[in-house]
This record gives sequence, structure tokens and C-alpha cells, in this order.
Amino acid sequence: MLSSYRQVFAAPGSLAFSLTGLIARLPISMTGIGIVTMLGEIKGSFWLGGLLSAFLAVSAAVLGPRISRLVDRHGQRRVALPATAVTVLSAAGLLLGAHYGLPDWTLFVFAAGMGTMPSTGSMVRARWAHLYRDEPPKLHTAYSFEAVADEVCFIIGPILAATLATSLFPESGLLLAGVFLVVGVLLFTAQRRTEPPAHPVEHRAGASVVRDKGIQTLILTLAAVGVVFGSVEVVTVAFAKAQGHPAASGYVLAVYALGSCLAGAVFGALKFTGAMDRRFLVGVGVMAAGMAPLVVAAHLLHGTAALAGVGGALFLSGLAISPTLITAMALVERLVPAARLTEGMTWTTTGLALGVAAGSSAAGIVVDAAGSANGYWVPVAAAVLAATAAYAGLPRLRRQLAAGRAAAAEAEAVAPGR
Repeated sequence: MLSSYRQVFAAPGSLAFSLTGLIARLPISMTGIGIVTMLGEIKGSFWLGGLLSAFLAVSAAVLGPRISRLVDRHGQRRVALPATAVTVLSAAGLLLGAHYGLPDWTLFVFAAGMGTMPSTGSMVRARWAHLYRDEPPKLHTAYSFEAVADEVCFIIGPILAATLATSLFPESGLLLAGVFLVVGVLLFTAQRRTEPPAHPVEHRAGASVVRDKGIQTLILTLAAVGVVFGSVEVVTVAFAKAQGHPAASGYVLAVYALGSCLAGAVFGALKFTGAMDRRFLVGVGVMAAGMAPLVVAAHLLHGTAALAGVGGALFLSGLAISPTLITAMALVERLVPAARLTEGMTWTTTGLALGVAAGSSAAGIVVDAAGSANGYWVPVAAAVLAATAAYAGLPRLRRQLAAGRAAAAEAEAVAPGR
């Protein structure tokens, strides 16, 4: 298994941009739970924190693809640095507003500005695609490694944010996220030799990639998956507090990410020959089935046993996450041209972000109205919806993949005659 990863990192500069991209991605896993925990500690309510976290996700969903389109057009460094500056200034305003008790509406203004955070994960994957576009096995392994890196972020990030906010001071988790963002983006954009070329001319031609029927299927499915992520995060914070162990929420969420991390590491070392769209459908279906024990554990157990049961259920469900997301990113690479790859990948993460927004908001409302244990019905229902969306959209996805293969074959046939 290790030999597959060693071959991938043989390319000069690949380890540097991947590791610095890992640092820059940590804030993604810290901001949501950091906001929820911060406002839960300051105001004693999860409703406002969940709604604010959802609003931040909506802002990222609106602004993210536009920023990524600029990245494809003008280059990663030229766009990521100013976008990061806006994000950090907005985060500083949110921290000060929460600390000094400014009106709630001002927090939403600052959260909107935080939506400019650049999609470092998409930029990292664009670099891998630039290196290994003509070597699918290596690209599969590289995408798998990045999925594992994402899960490492979601193992470390929630623990840091929740533990710091509950043990030091409420704003500390979000504050550290801002530090990671600045350091990570500066180090990542300094890796100039592996940066993909900008595509100003190609990018202006044609419609947005979001009009692709296959991309639409991925967005809809991943939006439902995002509801799972967003609701699990908020409900677990509330559930841990209800069981008398508020700081344990970070560890429970880390177990969730650990399952995905382990599965992604193994998945990346395997070589597949079957249909990629079928693997995507299977992954979403397994994730949905794995959510069922979650409600049982939350309702039948209490105290530390309940937290252990929820963690175990989340671990099992998490085993399907990385394989599903790895396959989704590989499908994007097949569906969109190289000149729009960052935009295409960001649209899929936009679907996730929109789902996180809806999930965070719905979970906060359900928890306040019916209790934290009943809040786990939200991710269960969302997982079923994701499997339904993937199954219903499978014919469209297959047609677009077939059209892409035909276009590539035609272009390859024409090329020698030029």
C-alpha cells in the first residue's frame, strides 16, 4: 500500500504543496464547530450558533465557485492571497462582535465576509490533476491521499476548536482557525513551481460547468451528504453537553472522521477497473445504511456510554465517506475540462456547503425543540435522501460520462492531423 503513495510523491514539490494545503484546510473543520461552541458558551443557546454557521456555509456556497473561477482564470496565488485577507478580517470582526456583545445581525455580516475563504482543497487537487492527468492510477491515489488529509483535518480541527473554546476562552477555537488559514495559505501559495497554469482565454469561453447534468447530480447528492455533516456536528455538540461532557464532542466527531480516514487510506491503494459511477452509488448507499445505529445509540444509552455508542455508530458510517468523496472528485475530473477543474471541484464542495448550511440550521431547530437525541434523526433522513438523489441521477451521470469519453476520443483522433 505504501509503495503506491511513494510513487505519487516522487514528483518534485508534491509533498510540499500537499502538506501546506493540509494546514490551510484545517480552518474548514474548525470554523463551524468553533462558532457553535463559542456562541453556546457565550449566549447559552445552540440555535444562534447553528444558524450563524449555516449562514457562513451559504456565503461560502455563493462566493466559493466565483473565487475558484477567478483562480482558474488568473492563477492560485493572485486570487488566494487577497481572498484570505478578506476572510481573516471578517473573522476578526466576528470574534470581536461576539466578545463585546454586538447586535446579532452584525455577526451575520462578518460571517458573510468569511465566505471568501479560498477552496484550498480544490486547488491542491488541481495541482495533482496537472501532474497526473495522463496517469489515472496515480491520480486516483493522489485524490485518495487528499481525502485522507481532509479527514485528518476533521479529526484534529474539531478537537482543537471544541476543547479550546470550552477550556480556555470561547473565542479561542475560531481564533486558532484564523492563524492556521494565514500560515497555510502563505506557505501553499509560495510553492510556485507546481502551480497549474492560468487559463484566461479558455475560461471565458462557454457556459459555467454547473450546467453539466453530471455535475448537477453530484451537487445534489453531495448537498444531502452535507446535511449529514452539518447536522451531525451541531447535534453532537448539543448531545455531549446534554450528557454532561461538553468537551467530548470534539473527540466523538474525530472518531467519525477517523473511520473515513482509515477507509480512504485503504481505498487509495486499491486499483479499480469497474464503473466509477457505480462505485459512487454504492458508497452513498453504504453511508446511508451506516447511519441507522446512530439514533438507536442516542436513545437507548446515557452518559459516557451514550457518547461511546454514538461514536461507534459514526465510525461505521464514516467508513463510506472518503471512498464516496474520492470517487466524486474523480468524476468531476472526467466531466469538466482542465481549464475549469478548480471551478468544477468547488461546485461539488459548494453542494456540500449548502447541505452543511441546511443541516446546521435544521439540527439547531430540532435540538432546541425536541432534544439532542432526536436531533440525530436529521442526519439519518439526509443520508437516505443522498442515496435517493444518487440513484435518481445515475442515468444523467452516465450519459455525461459517455459524452465526455466520446469527445475525448474525437479530439485524440483529430490531434495527429493538425
